[in-house]
Amino acid sequence: MPELRRLLSYMGPYRRDALLGALAVTLETSIELIIPLLMARIIDEGIVERDLGIVFSQGALMLVCALVSLALGLAYARFAARVAMGLGANLRQAEYEKIQTFAFGNIDRYQTSSLVTRLTTDITVIQNAVSNGFRPMIRGPVILLMGLFYACSMNMELAGVFFVVLPALAVALGLITFRVLPLYRTLQASMDDLNGAVQEDLTAMRAVKAYVREDHERNVFAHVNGALGKRSTTTFSTAVLNVPMHQLAMYTTATLVLWIGGNMIVAGRLTVGELTSFMSYVLQIMNSLMMISNVFLLLTRALTSVRRVGEVLDEKPELALPAPDRAIAAVPDGSIEFRHVDFKYSAGAESNVLDDIDLTIPAGATVGILGGTGSGKSSLVQLICRLYDPSAGTVLVGGHDVRDYDLPALRDAVGIVLQNNVLFSGTIRDNLRWGAPEAADSELLHACELACADEFLGRIGGLDGVLGQGGAGVSGGQKQRLCIARTLLKHPRVMIFDDSTSAVDMATDAKIRANLASLSDVTCITIAQRITSVMDADLIVVLNDGRVHACGTHDELLAHDTIYQEIYASQMEHAQAEAAAPADTPAAEGGERDAR
Repeated sequence: MPELRRLLSYMGPYRRDALLGALAVTLETSIELIIPLLMARIIDEGIVERDLGIVFSQGALMLVCALVSLALGLAYARFAARVAMGLGANLRQAEYEKIQTFAFGNIDRYQTSSLVTRLTTDITVIQNAVSNGFRPMIRGPVILLMGLFYACSMNMELAGVFFVVLPALAVALGLITFRVLPLYRTLQASMDDLNGAVQEDLTAMRAVKAYVREDHERNVFAHVNGALGKRSTTTFSTAVLNVPMHQLAMYTTATLVLWIGGNMIVAGRLTVGELTSFMSYVLQIMNSLMMISNVFLLLTRALTSVRRVGEVLDEKPELALPAPDRAIAAVPDGSIEFRHVDFKYSAGAESNVLDDIDLTIPAGATVGILGGTGSGKSSLVQLICRLYDPSAGTVLVGGHDVRDYDLPALRDAVGIVLQNNVLFSGTIRDNLRWGAPEAADSELLHACELACADEFLGRIGGLDGVLGQGGAGVSGGQKQRLCIARTLLKHPRVMIFDDSTSAVDMATDAKIRANLASLSDVTCITIAQRITSVMDADLIVVLNDGRVHACGTHDELLAHDTIYQEIYASQMEHAQAEAAAPADTPAAEGGERDAR
């Protein structure tokens, strides 16, 4: 099976442990199967004939077999633990590294909660299957085959009972396994839903509290938790049917053997020791079937998890990378050109997000992009740093197709600051050094000064100030300014600001723009909702329904473009109304009005 081949391929150096573990289990089982033969000799030759020498010698041999089996069992446990934990670590590492190669288009096909489940729960299921199923997977077939061999060699007439009961039991266990396989798949999907609900609730906890939606979130969690509980109950109540089926087969076999064997003893064709020994094989063979059925159930669930992990490992990154020897290693300048670019997020989408974009931006220019919600502003700039590839047409940076660049080199040369910024747990210094890992404190402070982050840095502990998860401890505007400083430290050829000053006041916004204007040889592209943020740009691009509606300077667009005139008029009217209204509260320190 491809799933089992996949597991073997990720064992790596632990294959040796797997082979040694299998050998230890095989030897342990083989030695244990000798014990019933020794016991039969003790009864028939030692006890019946009152020969204590046979009793002691065979008893000592049984003790040696038991001790050797114990040692082999302990050795197996060590090997199995190494194999299970090593395999889990290898799979988890491979899956995580694969996710790092995904383009945004790949990530869009998976929910975050599903990826988390595949990295945690599914890997744990595989580890448990290996650690708990490895021994019975080897031991069960060995006991079954060797036990049948010894039983048949001992008494073929009694062994005939097995050939009646075993096929019926195999059919019943096969039907149970066939039924439970799809149930395990839905069970893991329910686990995805549960993780998604928990993750969403914890991430949006402030919004939940602000809107007093705790009861709603409780109901959402209760729904997905209840669905998981019902599917778990259905799945495992079906899976445990193998226990009564096994017990029925075992008791039926034991009854038939005792009845037939008793008649044979009465007829003088069988000894008591032989029947006792044969009953030992009956128990061992039936227990081997129980082991095999449990292994099938473990493997059934594990194979479901292997398939889910395999879906991630087999996912082909949407961005095709150039050969290392042909990839362009550096971006010569910040010029940008769109040549008849179309774009849609999914190949099956009915319409394009961007249509026939033709646009040229010279190196070092300052460009503003305006447009209504859904006009394609963010989609346009994401093509520049190749977060996505265009569906048609070509995007050029520095005179070369972005698909010809070494991807890290391109993204190092194109710095992008998003509206919804991400900061990580750790100090301010740790976060800023994402832009330049070796940057000195003086460089970090200079970047903070350009981004106007120096105004609040002292109040949060300076560069050694500690941020919580997701940047907890700073406001939205402060977070945006720290992210701008982090991007400045990359010294990019192109800087893209995707509405990244939306949470700061207009005075601070103007100061940041003035500081950025002092940078030389950097192409600045600003997506903004406020005309005041882009009115001084060398070029303003107005997007409408995924198309370039108009291009020009502020004065040119104000004179000739109706959409730009409408936006300008509405914003100026709003600004005048705000200026005329009496101020209720003083501005926050640093001119910032965003709330934490």
